[in-house]
Amino acid sequence: MVRTFQLRVSLKEEAIPGILKKKAAKHVNAQESNIVVKVLRKSIDARKPRIYINYKLEVFINEKPSETPDYSFVYKDVSKAKEVHIIGFGPAGMWAALRCLELGFKPVVLERGKNVRDRRKDLKAINQDHIVGEDSNYCFGEGGAGTYSDGKLYTRSIKRGDVRRIFESLVHHGATAQILIDAHPHIGTNKLPKIVQNIRETIIEHGGEIHFDTRVVDFTITNNTIKAIQLQNGNEMVTNRVILATGHSARDIYYLLHKKEIALQAKSFAMGVRVEHPQHIIDSIQYHCSGERNELLPAASYSLVEQVKNRGVYSFCMCPGGFIVPAATAPGEVVVNGMSPSKRNNLFANSGIVVEINADEDLRKYEQHGVLKGLEFQKDFERLAFTAGGRTQTAPAQRLTDFVEGNLSNDLNSTSYQPGLKSVPMHSLLPKAIGSRLRGGFKAFGEKMNGYYTSEANIVGVESRTSSPVNIPRKDNLQHPEIEGLFPCGEGGGYAGGIVSAAMDGERCAEAAIEGL
Repeated sequence: MVRTFQLRVSLKEEAIPGILKKKAAKHVNAQESNIVVKVLRKSIDARKPRIYINYKLEVFINEKPSETPDYSFVYKDVSKAKEVHIIGFGPAGMWAALRCLELGFKPVVLERGKNVRDRRKDLKAINQDHIVGEDSNYCFGEGGAGTYSDGKLYTRSIKRGDVRRIFESLVHHGATAQILIDAHPHIGTNKLPKIVQNIRETIIEHGGEIHFDTRVVDFTITNNTIKAIQLQNGNEMVTNRVILATGHSARDIYYLLHKKEIALQAKSFAMGVRVEHPQHIIDSIQYHCSGERNELLPAASYSLVEQVKNRGVYSFCMCPGGFIVPAATAPGEVVVNGMSPSKRNNLFANSGIVVEINADEDLRKYEQHGVLKGLEFQKDFERLAFTAGGRTQTAPAQRLTDFVEGNLSNDLNSTSYQPGLKSVPMHSLLPKAIGSRLRGGFKAFGEKMNGYYTSEANIVGVESRTSSPVNIPRKDNLQHPEIEGLFPCGEGGGYAGGIVSAAMDGERCAEAAIEGL
């Protein structure tokens, strides 16, 4: 039977299992020694001054719960099977490859970047030397942008696939089983690389192929059917099924498709800044406390949204106990993103605060770029940040209150952003359509969260890669409407918005690509 209980946050971690068992025994009128308690769900309710941790339990009386996972993953030997080519090894590409193994087809993965270990050197080069590698950075490489992220697994895309199946697959490859329980699960940037490596080893052990440092530069298309993939090294791979899972920052792919007159569509997206507070301020607001938070409570997060001048202004990729990282994918641009380690124990909380950009109404000055108008707007935004920051990966920044009130910050707060910050009048730097709405949004957020609007917070620019500004269309069978054998997938195609939704889309595209082979 299933029971739900609330516990007040005045306990120690080690006391929880015993108390849950005692409460369960009382509810089912059984001896504690005769029951086994299994936690199904854990969530925190901090809406009132008295904070509760809610547990949903399954109680077994005179029996033990099954140790068998809800899902089993049987990967076949595909070394001699028919091939499906997958471009990109982020979440969409990884789960597309895993699904191919289950269905008995050989995934051949082409990843422009490096494996997780070698990729670290290039991340160090960005942070310390301000050198951006165009094929290996925080966005490109094994695991994609998701590898070096918070590993947030919460998704609203529950109708697009089996969320639980993706979670179970992550646990199968080394993630903690806690992600099956937490209401807002995350893994952590320090844990994700090992999981990504385990997925790679699964694919290779069962006969799949993964080619790193392999950038795709062209497609051979005959009679509207994809026939081959051209690589930067001059090699060619013959194919008849291509899953395009290149992520939202592979701009060269959009340019290539556009040049070949393959249908694309402009897509609405969002851009803005990243705001960084000391974590203790967010804790004090969310947990109604003045001192240190209780050990049972994680670093507090928030989710905010406000309509300002007919556009949504909202928090994006909120990282409690995290740090800001440089997410540029080419020299001459500054882009910021956020991530958190598994313990979320850094001194700062950061979040993107972004403004909706309507592709039909807000980009009229970029109409000459056609379907790529949003991409060109992004690029101008990022180049402006690069110039303002001093033409390095140093990011332009301002104290939050100075930004809203239109004052230059004489100095800046401490930051987690390794390349450093430069005080810049962001209130005059940002396009009016974005800056004015951000100011209105921050004022509203300060009213919703007393203490959020503070001079102890910095805003850091620019947060521009929230999602793809381009959509690669596809039919109901997930195939491009013009090119037979081409399956746009994941965030790069405009069909996902995070690790889990991208993984689910990767599985669906694998199933669609295999049909008829």
